[in-house]
Amino acid sequence: MKQEKFKIVNLIKDLIVYIDQSILNFPKKEIELKHKIKDTAYNLLLYSYEANNRSNVEKKIELQEKCIAYIKYLDFLFNLCYEKQIINGKRYLKYGERLDMIVRYIGGWVSVTKEEKLKIGEKT
Repeated sequence: MKQEKFKIVNLIKDLIVYIDQSILNFPKKEIELKHKIKDTAYNLLLYSYEANNRSNVEKKIELQEKCIAYIKYLDFLFNLCYEKQIINGKRYLKYGERLDMIVRYIGGWVSVTKEEKLKIGEKT
């Protein structure tokens, strides 16, 4: 896999690869949950790309916050999988660690973007 210069995108790509590998054996009756997890992860990647390419700071912050919401939704879905005993505790912790790292990076990115917004506001 080609490495991006943008660390958050790499972390999300790694998460998607991990998800693809670990949900292969999902029970057939939980196919909708499996699809929600995959779709949410891919949407997270899409919104991070969009936010990274925005020049409008307000729209960038909106997309970054949407990324955080998607991470929280993924966390909920993984928790649901754990409660339904589709995934074990070890795998649930691995998902949590990956999501936690991504959300920390995005939180830092939001802070930098908000500082950027303040600097732009001071210039005008």
